[in-house]
Amino acid sequence: MQKKTATELPVSTTKPIENNAQFFSTIGKKSTFDAVKINSKIDAKTGSFIPTLDAVIYVENGQKIWMNLVAVILQAARGVATPEGIKGYYKLDKTYIDSDFGYLNKLLNVNFIDYNALQNLLLGKTFLPVSDNQYQLTQNDQGFNLSSKQSQKITENGKTTEYNVSLDYDKDLNLNHVLLTNPQNNDQLEITYSNREILNNESFPKSVKIIIKAKKTDEILIENTKFDFSRMETTYSVPANYTKTEIK
Repeated sequence: MQKKTATELPVSTTKPIENNAQFFSTIGKKSTFDAVKINSKIDAKTGSFIPTLDAVIYVENGQKIWMNLVAVILQAARGVATPEGIKGYYKLDKTYIDSDFGYLNKLLNVNFIDYNALQNLLLGKTFLPVSDNQYQLTQNDQGFNLSSKQSQKITENGKTTEYNVSLDYDKDLNLNHVLLTNPQNNDQLEITYSNREILNNESFPKSVKIIIKAKKTDEILIENTKFDFSRMETTYSVPANYTKTEIK
């Protein structure tokens, strides 16, 4: 009899587990860490030149996401997200944002991002509500796939958008790939997680690739190089003479 390893998840991969409550319970487990500091490199392809950014992403579980971005040794931007909304400033053009999550939803061309969804998206956890009655669960050689049985209607601030959703998990139920397609216009949000590492009994992706396909295609690649689970100070204040950016 094979002995279970410390990282093995309590789901059998030797037989079909369609509509298995244990599968949905496992992928829906909340993070248990207190705080994590992640050193990252971020490359963005948006049609305009953006240098590689060195980033510190600090997450206080369920409470705050703080980010500091540096370009060519000079601070470029700083931001903070809480359940109440997001704030950030950009030194390159001396602008700042102070908004609900509508700003991020517009950037990602979706309508469902709130604080918990943002934290899970960054950390490679399931960031959409899924259930066995709305999704088809199938097993394959790589692990598992969840596909929406019909378009998922998500309403945010009175606006309803439909998505066809596909999520791929490995055999340990780590989220590998997400594809959301708007059937009305074929806009897509695609996210790939890879090169995972088990730290503090939780799996963290070292590579996160985000592709936003709308009228044009934007790509964001986040390479997480170091994880530290100690708390840190997270100062934030908008410098003088900055102009507020409004959402259009």
